[in-house]
Amino acid sequence: MKWGTKYGPEYVNRLYAMVRRNLGGDFKFVCLTDDGNGISPEVTCLPIPQLTLNLAPGQRDGGWKKLTTFEKDLYGLRGTALFLDLDVVVVGSLDAFFEQPGEFLIIHDYPRPWRRERITGNSSVYRFEIGAHADILAYLRANLDKVQAQYRNEQAYLSDMLHKQGKLAYWPAEWCPSFKYHGIPTWPTNYWEEPFVPEGARVMVFHGECNPPDALAGRRNRAFRFIRPASWVAKYWKE
Repeated sequence: MKWGTKYGPEYVNRLYAMVRRNLGGDFKFVCLTDDGNGISPEVTCLPIPQLTLNLAPGQRDGGWKKLTTFEKDLYGLRGTALFLDLDVVVVGSLDAFFEQPGEFLIIHDYPRPWRRERITGNSSVYRFEIGAHADILAYLRANLDKVQAQYRNEQAYLSDMLHKQGKLAYWPAEWCPSFKYHGIPTWPTNYWEEPFVPEGARVMVFHGECNPPDALAGRRNRAFRFIRPASWVAKYWKE
């Protein structure tokens, strides 16, 4: 899914190429977007379904638009869908994401002291049956102000609703590590050791302060947080 100007078409094209190299068999690669210019012809571009958000001036829309993937009739698409954020880097086989048992699977959000007991998932990578969770989107549309007041973001809302329905499950922890939390050497070794891909990783998740080109350049978006260039990114994040 791509909207706005933060990510260019190269993110879509590189994501498609990484999936093609790491997923066996035939698949349909779909990008829900407001601008298909520059996107590879191998990618099916479709409009983002309508979701009108009530945002204060300057307020980011976060990831709420991701929930439009749960439309009951999503342009006639059928089957099992694996959602991948545009800024992830695929570093291993994706086949197991379609084989893991569960009705709805998502990353268990990375443990921080204030999150230790929470159920919230990280929606950078999730799997679902198309059309199976239309109630999640329908309730949001009918109760937009209430939902946005109660939940910090779309993944908190999504996780809570599916947990209450007994449908929430998580990927094995090693499959989708965080670059920020798991791929940067601890201080002070970060000054002489490069960022790395943790063992067992299949998808490296970039969230918060650093995207793949930043990591490749050795650049973080917060002061006093040093990293060396992550040369491994060039090996995977390419067409």
